[in-house]
Amino acid sequence: MLVCFWSPKGGSGTSVVSAAAALVLARETDARIIDLAGDQPAVLGLAHDPVPGLADWMRAGPGAPVDALEHLALEVAPRLTLLAAGDPYGGPALPESGAALAVALDADPRPGVCDLGRLDDPAARAFAEVAGVGIVVVRGCYLGLRRAVRHPAIVDAVGAILIDEHGRSLGAPDVEDVLGIPVLASIPARTSIARAVDAGVLPTRLPDSLGRPLHHALLRVGCFGSEAAA
Repeated sequence: MLVCFWSPKGGSGTSVVSAAAALVLARETDARIIDLAGDQPAVLGLAHDPVPGLADWMRAGPGAPVDALEHLALEVAPRLTLLAAGDPYGGPALPESGAALAVALDADPRPGVCDLGRLDDPAARAFAEVAGVGIVVVRGCYLGLRRAVRHPAIVDAVGAILIDEHGRSLGAPDVEDVLGIPVLASIPARTSIARAVDAGVLPTRLPDSLGRPLHHALLRVGCFGSEAAA
């Protein structure tokens, strides 16, 4: 199973949410985080960006060997491996390569969390179309919601994660009304989360205010078994 997080607007917290969701998932089972946005090494506290990565694999074309993906995997936490984005400046990949990557990863029994960033790359969009479970990350921001409702991928989104900032006038009911999808979890924008990311300790000190709502969201989309539908 692949769960994809994306946002129509940069700075919405998609990469942090993706990393935290993968860490929560890894508490229960072997899991992977698939980085097509490029920020996961920094979010997870790595000293450098691993290369080669998924961008390099996709640029090889849709016929790239699937077993090569295992050589790109890097353990970043107990039971969690990262497939990093790789070199972002080597040129664009074909949409067919993004679709082929989703097929290859979905065939693996290990669940994966995908950071798709703003979903503005053709290969990433093709990946999202094949992967299935898409979740949009938004803030209670009129401009962000305006972009989200116009984004082509919103029709396939199963729900939203709301980054709840103090003082915003738009809340979960407003997001649900505008986007027409349920808010799977609301995450308070707290300094403890920002500090964990800035210090590079998110994998070892995941704030409960981030982990708990994402566990609930993953339950709702079926990541932890059939009981999720309850």
